[in-house]
Amino acid sequence: MSEHDQDEHSWQARRESDEALGSDGEMDEVANHAVVPASDYLPERIYLLPIHNRPFFPAQVQPLVINRERWEETMRRVGNTPHHTLGVAFVGDTSVDELGHDHFPEIGTAVKVHKMHGEEGQLQFIAQGLRRFRIQRWLSKKPPYLVEVSYPREPVKADEDETRAYAMAIINGIKELLPINPLYGEELKHYLNRFSPHEPGPLTDFAAAITSAKGRELQTVLETLPVQARMEKVLPLLRKEIDVAQLQTEISEQVNAQMQERQREFFLREQLKVIQRELGISKDDRENDVDTFRDRLEGLVVPPKVLTRIEEELDKLSVLETGSPEYGTTRNYLDWLTSMPWGVRSQDQLDLTHARTVLDRDHDGLKDVKERIIEFLAEGTFKGDVGGSILLLVGPPGVGKTSVGRSIAEALGREFYRFSVGGMRDEAEIKGHRRTYIGAMPGKLVQALKEVEVENPVIMLDEIDKLGKSFQGDPASALLEVLDPEQNVDFLDHYLDVRLDLSKVLFVCTANTLDSIPGPLLDRMEQIRLSGYIAEEKVAIAKHHLWPKLLARDNIPRKRINLTDAALRQVIEGYAREAGVRQLEKQLHSIVRKSAVKLLEGDQASVRISVKNLEEFLGAPLFRQEQVLKGEGVVTGLAWTSMGGATLPVEAGKVHSLTRGFKLTGKLGEVMQESANIAYSYTLGHLAEYGVDPDFFDSAFVHLHVPEGATPKDGPSAGVTMTTALLSLARHQAIGRPLAMTGELTLTGQVLPVGGIREKIIAARRSKIFEVILPEANRRDYDELPDFLKEGMTVHFAKRYKDVARVAFGI
Repeated sequence: MSEHDQDEHSWQARRESDEALGSDGEMDEVANHAVVPASDYLPERIYLLPIHNRPFFPAQVQPLVINRERWEETMRRVGNTPHHTLGVAFVGDTSVDELGHDHFPEIGTAVKVHKMHGEEGQLQFIAQGLRRFRIQRWLSKKPPYLVEVSYPREPVKADEDETRAYAMAIINGIKELLPINPLYGEELKHYLNRFSPHEPGPLTDFAAAITSAKGRELQTVLETLPVQARMEKVLPLLRKEIDVAQLQTEISEQVNAQMQERQREFFLREQLKVIQRELGISKDDRENDVDTFRDRLEGLVVPPKVLTRIEEELDKLSVLETGSPEYGTTRNYLDWLTSMPWGVRSQDQLDLTHARTVLDRDHDGLKDVKERIIEFLAEGTFKGDVGGSILLLVGPPGVGKTSVGRSIAEALGREFYRFSVGGMRDEAEIKGHRRTYIGAMPGKLVQALKEVEVENPVIMLDEIDKLGKSFQGDPASALLEVLDPEQNVDFLDHYLDVRLDLSKVLFVCTANTLDSIPGPLLDRMEQIRLSGYIAEEKVAIAKHHLWPKLLARDNIPRKRINLTDAALRQVIEGYAREAGVRQLEKQLHSIVRKSAVKLLEGDQASVRISVKNLEEFLGAPLFRQEQVLKGEGVVTGLAWTSMGGATLPVEAGKVHSLTRGFKLTGKLGEVMQESANIAYSYTLGHLAEYGVDPDFFDSAFVHLHVPEGATPKDGPSAGVTMTTALLSLARHQAIGRPLAMTGELTLTGQVLPVGGIREKIIAARRSKIFEVILPEANRRDYDELPDFLKEGMTVHFAKRYKDVARVAFGI
């Protein structure tokens, strides 16, 4: 028989012998001999097997699983040996492909192989630790690795008290660890009973093996031969393992306690439900919803048709399954229906003295607006209420339209609700969505009534002049029903699908201009115009409202920042000349910010802002003093803009005498171009009447220009001004005094009325022009102006253009 056949025969015989052991040859049987001294025969040459997770200790008995393809030859040769001994060495994270003989440690553990069998590309066997070995010489540096080894002695002084004390500490530590870590079973307890303080070496190795320390730390323990030194390394590892196990136990107990408490609460609640159901005192979710909706109706005066609808929906709700989609839809519908303030109204406080106090407290200036609101409230006093009215506050941005609406609500003692309709394109936002749509909701008005909880609030529709229109509908048309006192008694929201009474609501709308508001909608509103503030009113607003609010918002004491009156007036004239006060507030805020920086970075206790140092805070003025142009063919007109009033000079000049012609510049709109053509035609038709050379325009190419040509200009108010400029050019006569005028002209010389008289008077006063020509039809508008605007003004009223020529040229 060859050597190879002998090896194969020995290997097969060993496997049959192990299999013949049956259940008695399993790991427990091997464990019973784990601490029995090794056989006197330990081979000098053994095959090596690398392990990666953690080192193997002599006190261990543990199954090992290895790659069959890579290590089958090694295990076959081990099986052919009479001693069946294998050396295992810890190589750490080194991969098998990179493994070389220099990666193996000097110290490893000799193990006896039991119960070898293979399956699915793996070999599994039980390894019984025997003794430490030291590699003396490499006989094969490639797999299968074969080395010549020695078995070093492990110095131990069993008689010393210190060694026995360490051994007892380790035994106590292991016994302390076993109850708190479920990984160590009852078998290990019996296994531990075989150890003795008189055998400290195996005891120490066993303690190290059951810890979860890292592989390198355990390899250090394995390589420590003196037993007492080894104990000193193992005892801290064991103590650390005990601490971790105790922490895990505490965490587990806390989690279990929370779970048990929740389970206990769940079972108790379920038992309570069963008990209540047996006693007939329990309610399910459906019954709770029905009772909630019925409770809401107590104390409300619900119209009969609405009450019938609510009862029908409640009956439907009581038979639907709580998890069905229709149940959720019906429940939401009833939630909205029962949240409406049916018959709930607040008591109006129709006290004119209180109303004046509130308006004067919240607003400086706006005297005519306040009087108009007082008149409105006085009318409501005699009627008994002010419901059903629709106010429209018209004015440029920043004049306080929204705050006026809020003050009206406070003066009446009513709830206030505001929403903006600017840019609104979907009529469903006014009248709601049909309930059949997913995510359907009522309109804004129903939402407002639900929030204020009364039927008669003040509802402000902001930016009504900026309503949009799209394929989803026309919100302006939807508002017709809302704002018509004859229709809003029975307002129908698509979602609620029942009639609502909006006649008690006081609607306050705001707009910057009237041009974009549809005529039918505008016809339903009472207009109150907020024209803007003059400089004196802005000074009062800044002192009483804007400046204190800014300082309080930044928590700065008033004495730390001192803004002089002259500086405040310069801010108004040079930086914030618009009709409102929004830009003025921004400029004042800029002063506060820069003053705060100076207070923090400098040593000064306060900052004083005067005219001299104002530019340090705001830079160069944005507006210069308007210069009134003078000379032949130059006339000052008055114009209205969305930001207030402005002076509008008109210049007429003769370009040459080569041909007859008329040219317009100044970015004029269609209406102003028509006014210029009418002025030119009227002047040509009445040259002799106004003392002009009849041949002047026959050979004159005339150029009419309105300065600041980059600014678009349009509107029917410049006809009189343009005619006067042409006559001044033809008569070679300049207007020698500050004079401004406005009005539209017809071909027959009629002077037509114009709008924006208040803004135009303010613009004239700002430019220090105190003589103005207005159309006769605007006399009433001028008479209604506040006295402080009319003070010092000389106003001429013209019915025909002859009246204008008489004032301008003395004709």
